Amino acid sequence: MTTSNKISLKQFLSYFWIAVTGKETEFTTGSIRRAIFMLSIPMILEMMMESIFAIVDIAYVSQVSVNAVATIGLTESVITLVYAVAIGLSMAATAVVARRVGEKDIKGAREAAVQAIALGILVSILVGIIGFLYAKEILALMGAEPDLIAEGYGYTKWLIGGNATIMLLFLINAIFRGAGNASIAMWTLVLSNGLNIVLDPFFIFGWGPFPEYGVMGAAVATNIGRGSAVLFQLGILFFGWGKIKLMAQDLVLNIKVMVNLIKVSLGGIAQFLIGTSSWVFLMRIMSEFGSEVLAGYTIAIRVIMFTLMPSWGMSNAAATLVGQNLGAKQPDRAEKSVWKTGKYNAYFMGFVSLLYLIFAKQIINLFNDTPNVVENGALCLQIIAAGYIFYAYGMVVTQAFNGSGDTQTPTKINFISFWLFQLPVAYLLAIVLGLGSKGVFIAITTAEVLLAVLAMIWFKKGNWKKVQV
Repeated sequence: MTTSNKISLKQFLSYFWIAVTGKETEFTTGSIRRAIFMLSIPMILEMMMESIFAIVDIAYVSQVSVNAVATIGLTESVITLVYAVAIGLSMAATAVVARRVGEKDIKGAREAAVQAIALGILVSILVGIIGFLYAKEILALMGAEPDLIAEGYGYTKWLIGGNATIMLLFLINAIFRGAGNASIAMWTLVLSNGLNIVLDPFFIFGWGPFPEYGVMGAAVATNIGRGSAVLFQLGILFFGWGKIKLMAQDLVLNIKVMVNLIKVSLGGIAQFLIGTSSWVFLMRIMSEFGSEVLAGYTIAIRVIMFTLMPSWGMSNAAATLVGQNLGAKQPDRAEKSVWKTGKYNAYFMGFVSLLYLIFAKQIINLFNDTPNVVENGALCLQIIAAGYIFYAYGMVVTQAFNGSGDTQTPTKINFISFWLFQLPVAYLLAIVLGLGSKGVFIAITTAEVLLAVLAMIWFKKGNWKKVQV
């Protein structure tokens, strides 16, 4: 921003406009605070759009039935395993594209983009076939009761079957972010989630000429909204104003670049498989306590994502800054960017945690007024919010590792925090000691605190500065 700690409203609005219009794409020189701001604002807005959609979506579905809400919780816990591959590829794409942009090698950035998209398409086709054909079996495996499966399998079938729209949306946005074109990624999600929000009630409740699909309508709206956004992304990649502009001659397989992407993404895939599979097992434990408890947990997690998404926006800004500054041979600037971003994230998360601790029941009651749903959802909000300050630093530092191309270190940290600690503690507290859902919530918070502490200790060692991608 400016050398002073003070900034006028006029200056703030000016910087804000520059950030959302993407007029500034040089982040390896000048003020670090300004660079964080210019990258964070569109990324925060991008993630806010994602979280707003999640909240609106669950609000619509809550009007259908408790089973419908529980269906979304079970389906998303499974599909996150699938997205682990997409997220791993996205991290690799961001790291490699950011590094090439920092090195001023735009041709190399284009090559990385094409190979990442090709890999994403292949994976999504394989996953889509499985999800479309075996939706009922997937829900049954997650412990769903027969009436839930009968009501909700259509949602599972269409969401997993159409996963290509979600996978490509996030993957191509990762390419934009790596190039420093965060505003393009933001406007893409504005289009995607705007369409989702508008279409949801038409397909869920059967407004106008549309048939009433119930919870399945949410998946149909998602596929249409995000599919339209993917077409928009491809249009920008080939004809738009981004730093990376693809041409016909770029559309060839480059085995060397693809192998490099796979190598970098393996750590990210393993990292998120560890993290997301732990959520699957937690959801399986939660299903033991009935649909109302599961629904309360699902609503609470959606509300929590409303604040975690903006924090991920700041974390993604740190990843881009690390990648580009390492490419520009400025590791010290990369490190300073991370600690500053973490501090700003902690301010934000600290404020939100107070709101959740005080108004938890009122927040959950906005979505469902069933007493048991409200009680468990509010308890989940309060316990998880107690660790928000730690999450703030944990997310930023983890993404900084990924931005440098060091996806192996966060994988080790996730393994220790989630598999060796969170899952055994959740089972012990919830089932063995009889604390029920409260035991699961306590395990989640303590595991995230452990993750943050381990990440900061490893980050200070500085080995991530030496990674080559």
